[in-house]
Amino acid sequence: MILYCVRHGETVFNAAGRIQGQTDSELSALGRAQCQAVAAAFAGQPIDAIYSSPLRRAREGAECVAQQLELPVREDARLMEIHAGVFQGLDWADIQVRYPREAAAWRTQDPDFRIPGGESRRDLMNRMGIVLREIRESGGRQVVIVAHGGSLSAGLKVLLEIPAQRNPFNLGNGSISTLVWEQDIKLLTLNLTDHLHGALGGGGDL
Repeated sequence: MILYCVRHGETVFNAAGRIQGQTDSELSALGRAQCQAVAAAFAGQPIDAIYSSPLRRAREGAECVAQQLELPVREDARLMEIHAGVFQGLDWADIQVRYPREAAAWRTQDPDFRIPGGESRRDLMNRMGIVLREIRESGGRQVVIVAHGGSLSAGLKVLLEIPAQRNPFNLGNGSISTLVWEQDIKLLTLNLTDHLHGALGGGGDL
């Protein structure tokens, strides 16, 4: 299987530096342009299936690719971003004031720290590992997944057997990371953005 992992385009929350988690923020104008660029990058490729988080920032990107390839989008809630609990909707300055202990705990990179009302990094890795293995078992040879910076990073950590306490990835909006997954797993590209042709921007990992 060739697995293309696409992070959604920039959102209004990304642009404002606010934590999204599982809130359903919308794409910015730049994010919509990034979606179209991602879709163009897959034009003519023999993609068998497209999977998406149901959050609209990912779903809209998946639909752009689906229209290009005339394929349906398969939603799976397990591809959603980490549930960021009490952090959702806030920026880091607000979080530092309202939840200083929790902010400090998150920044230690402790994989088992669970955001109040939300998930831990290990929770996210566990569900991403399950859904990615199920997608592989579905039999597609070339598959696109459109999801989120945090959830895709967690999935890459699982597949590449990176320890839970390490967080080496920072995936840009509209980026494509590609793996070949046969008996072994090979990472072919990471955070590729050449296809965006200047439509760069956005950020934030949640």
